[in-house]
This record gives sequence, C-alpha cells and structure tokens, in this order.
Amino acid sequence: MATPARLTQGSVVRTLTKLSAPMVGGLFSVIAFNLGDTYFVSQLGTQELAAMSFTFPVVMVMMGIAMGLGTATISVVSRAIGQGDETQIRRLSSDSLTLSFLTVLICATVGMVTIDPLFLLLGASPDLLPLIRDYMLIWYPGMVCLVIPMVANSAIRSTGDTTFPALIMVGATGLNFVLDPLFIFGVWGFPRWELKGAAFATVLARATTLVASLLILHFRERLLDFKTPSLRDVWQSWKEIGALAIPVAATNMMQPMGLGVVTRLIASYGPASVAAWGAGSRVTAFALIPVFAVCSGLVPFAGQNWGAGEFGRVQKGRNYAYGFAILWSVLALLALRVFIDPIARIFSLEPDVVVEVTRYLWIIPFGYLGVGIFNVTEETLNAI
Repeated sequence: MATPARLTQGSVVRTLTKLSAPMVGGLFSVIAFNLGDTYFVSQLGTQELAAMSFTFPVVMVMMGIAMGLGTATISVVSRAIGQGDETQIRRLSSDSLTLSFLTVLICATVGMVTIDPLFLLLGASPDLLPLIRDYMLIWYPGMVCLVIPMVANSAIRSTGDTTFPALIMVGATGLNFVLDPLFIFGVWGFPRWELKGAAFATVLARATTLVASLLILHFRERLLDFKTPSLRDVWQSWKEIGALAIPVAATNMMQPMGLGVVTRLIASYGPASVAAWGAGSRVTAFALIPVFAVCSGLVPFAGQNWGAGEFGRVQKGRNYAYGFAILWSVLALLALRVFIDPIARIFSLEPDVVVEVTRYLWIIPFGYLGVGIFNVTEETLNAI
C-alpha cells in the first residue's frame, strides 16, 4: 500500500497551519539550543564567547550542506508520495541517508585538518586558536549526529508528519540545557571542560536525535529499504537528490560565507564586537522562527501537490506564506524595539558588548521582511 498523499486535499490554510504549528516549537528549540550554548559559554568570559562566535560561520556552512540534503530529500520524497510510487519513496528515503553519511565523512575530514588556517583566515587571533580547536575537534566528528537526523526528519516531514520531528528537536534542546552546565562548569562532579564541554554536550544531545529519527523513520513511517540495491539504482537516486541538494546547499552557504567575510571585518574591532556579533545573530535567527516554520511546512505541501498535479493549491499555499511572512516581520521589528536593552543584557553585562548587541539589533530587523519573502520563494521553488 502506497504512502498516502495527505496534503493534496482539504483547506490550504488549515493544512499549512497544521504543518507549520509543530515546527514553530521545533525550530524555536533549535535556536534555543544555540542560544543556550551561547548563554552558558558567555559565563566563561568574553574570550570564550568570541572563540565560539568565530565558529558560527563554519557551523552555518555545514548546516547549509545539511539543509541542502534535507530540502532535496523532502522535495523528491514528497513528489514521489504525490505520484503514489511506493518503491521510489523508500529508495529515495534510504539513499538520502547513505549520501548524507558520505558527505559528512568528507566534510569532517577536511574540516579537522584545516582548523588553524581556516580560522586564522577568518581573523581569529593566535590566542583564540586553542579554544577554537578544543571546540571544533569535538564538533567535526559529531557532525554525523547533526546531518543524518536532519535528513531523516526531512523524510518524515515529506509524509506530512511534522509533529514527531518537532518533538525530537525539543527533546534534544532540553537535554542540551541539562548537559551544558554539567560539562562546561563541572557541576555535580562532572569534569569541567569549559568550551570543550559545550561541544561535547551538543554532540551528545544531537546523538539522541539520530537514534530517535531513524527509529521513527523505520518503525512508524516504514520508509527505509534494507534490500541491497544495485549500484545503478543508488546512483540514480543520488543524482536525483544531488541535482537539488547541490544548488540548495550552495544557496544556503552563501549566507555563512558572507558571515565569514563580515566576521573577518568585525574581528579588527576586538573580541567584544565579535561576541556581540555572535549573540545578535542568534537573536535574529530566533525572531524569524515562525517564518521559517511556515516555510518548512510549505515544502512537503508544495511537493505533494505538485507531484499530484494540484498546481492551484501550490500557488494558494505560497500566497498564504507570503502574507504571513510580511505580517510577522513587522511584528518582530516592533517587538525588538521595545525589548532591545533587556535582550542585549542576557548575553553579557560588559558595557562594550551590550552597546554592540544593541546597535546590531537596532539595524538588522529592517531586513526581516526581505528575508521572509526570499525564504518563501526559495522553498516553493525547491519543492517543485
């Protein structure tokens, strides 16, 4: 029996709202994950927060690759579901995971041997390199616990189920909040690993999402195929996934590469500015979560309907997402105007850092509208 195309009937607005609502909590938890890391590391001092901020563009590049693979997986699997092709659904879901593992292996290997020259290029001072190295030597091998669950959750979301992926994200964030103080500060007899502890807590929390997502993908959704495929079938799947994953990943990587250039420029103003840049970037990501949640629901919706030939529903869904993105961008701008000072003081009480975070959050929200419209357009095109 073919996996049902659940998103091709019923009210467009109600369906998209049902898809997006769980992802609001899920994506809030993802950003809260990073905000939690930033908050606890900031208690160690400006040097440690600056070191972690230097890792942000590199982490975002890897996230861009993972998101490219995830978006491609949702697109090809949801369209196969819309077409009712059960064999292709399972083949694409399974092959997306093997392609993701191979990608992680290559990226982690290259990353670990280029830590010093890469971060020197980004503007890190020699005294920050040991801190950065401590963090990245744990984070790079742990990439498998980030990328594979993102792709597995994407396959789950392609069926129209956004609740379980969201619950997995929330659970990982809660666990990370527990583990961070244990391994960063050595609470309750745990080792005090400081910045290394933040990386270790992150990988350990992400490992739980790896296990949970694979279990759901296999036992609940029945989307894994354990039959040994021919190399031709695997290559065909990889080509279909890669045809979308490569341009999507390249698009997603443009922003962190730009962030890398900006980080290099900001580094000339000292650790306080870099620390503020890292904190402000996380607040911006947090503020735009509802827009990203709607976009995450839009991809499987558009994919299934496009595969089923329901092109009018795709257009209605896109227009609804545009309207929401515009409204939320205006609300976020106004809210940050009111709460800008207390938000800045969450990350540091050092006057220089507070001033720079405030300055950042005074300007950046004017770009939220453009970000929202761009993301709705991008995800609609990715889906089809």
